[in-house]
Amino acid sequence: MKTMERMHLPRRKFILSSSLFLSGAAVLKTTSLLAQTAPAAAPASSVRGSELPEELSAQELELVKRSSMSEDMQNFWHKGYSCAETGLMVALRFMQKPEDLVWAASGFAGGMMHQDLCGFLTSGIMAIGLHAGGMKMEKNAATMQQRQKVQQYWSWWVETAPLHCAEIRGGREPMDFKVCERLGRLAAAKIESLLKAG
Repeated sequence: MKTMERMHLPRRKFILSSSLFLSGAAVLKTTSLLAQTAPAAAPASSVRGSELPEELSAQELELVKRSSMSEDMQNFWHKGYSCAETGLMVALRFMQKPEDLVWAASGFAGGMMHQDLCGFLTSGIMAIGLHAGGMKMEKNAATMQQRQKVQQYWSWWVETAPLHCAEIRGGREPMDFKVCERLGRLAAAKIESLLKAG
């Protein structure tokens, strides 16, 4: 029968290896807790871009006419401003914030230059964040309110349109942006209602 050899581990190596072991255990426990408390992934839109109307309905037209942000879009849409820049610019003007902040949206043009998330979606979320930053309340309270508004906006969006530029465009001609304009006007009206809510 083979005898077990006694392992000799100097004190310094023992302390180092045990501290590494305990650190690893703590990381695994934290990762497990984070996984349990992480929010569920946001649902994707069930709306198909090819099915999106290009013109506002009579009801939508009434809605956007009551929105100063939606009306202001006409001053920027396709006048050297991308969807993201247009969305953020009208929000900045509505909130009376410096217009040069619009540069924050420049990299979000064209779905972050990769036909990814729509600029009207991302600029709306930026506007909600900027609005929260100006609230006269404790940061944690403003953050919670901002998160609720982002969730409301996201939920509205996925009920209204796909998330990504490529899907929204739905095979339309390269220079046909009617569907984008309609969606931008609706998004501006929705963001305005969320900003007015507090």
